[in-house]
Amino acid sequence: MAGPLKGIKIVDLTTVISGPSATMLLADQGADVIKVESITAPDHARGAGYGSQTFTTVFLNNNRNKQALALDLKKPEGRQALLAVAKDADVVIQNFRPGVVERLGVAYDDVVAVNPEVIYVSISGFGETGPLSHKPVYDPIIQAVSGLATIQGGSDELRPRLVRTILPDKLTGLVTAQAISSALVHKARSAEGQHVRVSMLDAVVNFLWSSDMGSQTFVDHEVSQQRAATFIDLIYETQTRYISVSAMANKQWLGLCDAVGHPEWKADERFTTPALRDRNADVRLQMTQDALLTDTAEHWLERLEAAGVPCAPVLTRNEMIQHPQVSENQLLFEIEHPVAGKIRQARPAARFSRSSPEQRMPAPRHGEHTRALLKASGLSDSQIESLIEQGIAYDGARDLSSLQDQS
Repeated sequence: MAGPLKGIKIVDLTTVISGPSATMLLADQGADVIKVESITAPDHARGAGYGSQTFTTVFLNNNRNKQALALDLKKPEGRQALLAVAKDADVVIQNFRPGVVERLGVAYDDVVAVNPEVIYVSISGFGETGPLSHKPVYDPIIQAVSGLATIQGGSDELRPRLVRTILPDKLTGLVTAQAISSALVHKARSAEGQHVRVSMLDAVVNFLWSSDMGSQTFVDHEVSQQRAATFIDLIYETQTRYISVSAMANKQWLGLCDAVGHPEWKADERFTTPALRDRNADVRLQMTQDALLTDTAEHWLERLEAAGVPCAPVLTRNEMIQHPQVSENQLLFEIEHPVAGKIRQARPAARFSRSSPEQRMPAPRHGEHTRALLKASGLSDSQIESLIEQGIAYDGARDLSSLQDQS
């Protein structure tokens, strides 16, 4: 069954996480994504982190269902080859620092000149204007500037802490994929392309505002010192393992009091309303922790579930992948990669009843599809061979065949 974006062509110049995760999401939904990389400096994710053979897990997990093209965009012939590939693309996306695409000659105006209806997407760290716009940026920098690190630290007065996953990068990928989908709908209705701009700082500030910026919402009434919402601390220790318990509603709080053997808490004047429970959160959470430390996780989970209180064990990553909820809902799948071997990946989160996404191909080798992609874009065999011989294009498939023949 074809995915909902079957027939959409995306030329992807992005690297690392934010852009590749966005385009993989669209590729999972059926789009034809062409990953364009430098010949001498391919995507940094190819060499970053844990890996097998010549593939890292970061690259494998952000680049499936894509074809790979390697060009030297600093050469005029490489630029022309890219524009030939992009001339019939629905989307061109890049996450270079502001100013780089202009120097390379593949900016919005350059692509629009050969493809007037293109959707051109620019991902940046801080946006295209402002005092930080031209600074190099990685995920921790955005966590710092956005206020996320202060929120994660628990209070404006405590040591800031990073979220221990690259949240700004991955969040920006989701925002970008959604923006591209919206731009595609607009194009289908109006035949108009446009320039879509997404910054990591924009994405994170918008993400935080719904639940973490309440004291900044009312103008001229900002609170000077803040602490994080108490629900981030709802991890409790028991005699056997950690569990999470979330008694948000009044009925759930009453159920928790009974489940942990302290029905007298229900009449405690500090906890009789949600507002009072929030005001006295520190003592309430400590009382709950003291109670849960007296028995096992299995004991408490059974009692809390019987009382209608949301709860769950805290799983390690290895426990999660073996959990029956994960397996029965087929959250994960396994695929054989021709170089990296058998790998496990997460399925796309959205399930479609009529246009289910397909796992068409694993992450590509560097330049694996260069020759086929250039030929499909109108270049002759002799032109392609000339580009390869001059080092302006790289044929990864030919090099792989040579290595296999030697072995």
